[in-house]
Amino acid sequence: MKSLLVLLSSLLLWSSVQAGPVNTQGWGNNAIEGYDPVAYFTESKPVRGDSDYSYKWQGANWRFSSAENRERFIQNPTAYAPQYGGYCAYAVANNYTASIDPSAWTIVDGKLYLNYSKSVQKTWSRDIPGYIQKGNKHWPELKETL
Repeated sequence: MKSLLVLLSSLLLWSSVQAGPVNTQGWGNNAIEGYDPVAYFTESKPVRGDSDYSYKWQGANWRFSSAENRERFIQNPTAYAPQYGGYCAYAVANNYTASIDPSAWTIVDGKLYLNYSKSVQKTWSRDIPGYIQKGNKHWPELKETL
């Protein structure tokens, strides 16, 4: 029973980290500045999405580099969507939001984290587990202010 409660609380935390507003700052309502979220996982690099392969989810337009990637996302968006609504993971860990640079990214435990810049990513990489823990703590309240 205790392990079931731990699993359920983990799932609730996971959904609270995933759910919420999506960062589309200045990009015509496109998430991740129009980059393909699936490509980070399948190609290990940021790849610009194409408007021919788009999907609306959580109020934002998500673009993909192929119909296959779009279909993968549709089947399981939370597996590919960046954490904290696509806002800078370092900023969220420090209790504020900031835009991102699609080329400043990391996948940790199967989850995509984005950062404001490569220099911020370097700082974030010094204590990724600590920043994730702080980000998971701050995100539920931060997303309410967006």
